[in-house]
Amino acid sequence: MDLVNAARAVREKAYVPYSRFKVGAALRTESGAVIVGCNVENVAYPEGTCAEAGAIAAMVAQGETRITEVAVVADSPVPITPCGGCRQKLAEFGDPDMVVILANTVEETGRTTLGALLPGAFATEHLEET
Repeated sequence: MDLVNAARAVREKAYVPYSRFKVGAALRTESGAVIVGCNVENVAYPEGTCAEAGAIAAMVAQGETRITEVAVVADSPVPITPCGGCRQKLAEFGDPDMVVILANTVEETGRTTLGALLPGAFATEHLEET
């Protein structure tokens, strides 16, 4: 399944009555499953959920814990990247060389890696006792 099209489709289901800025995310797991998420706002700004976080929660609920690729889509002339918090969430389940596809509602506009988006990510090595 094409991740960009999956992210575009789920983006339409976003609940964004305040910002009106719909975002969709689709991730591919190690098993090949495609799992999607959209942003969900809350009147108690900023207590909403990002699209990437929603997809990650759904992935974990399905018993998977490894992401191999992710696509993020918004209706923006300049591609958006995952926010800082979502970059760290993605790093929990993906490797630094994981491909991150950036797209708008019309075309794919860029590709990068998680490592390029989050150099020096906080990781389990930081928790190890010396």
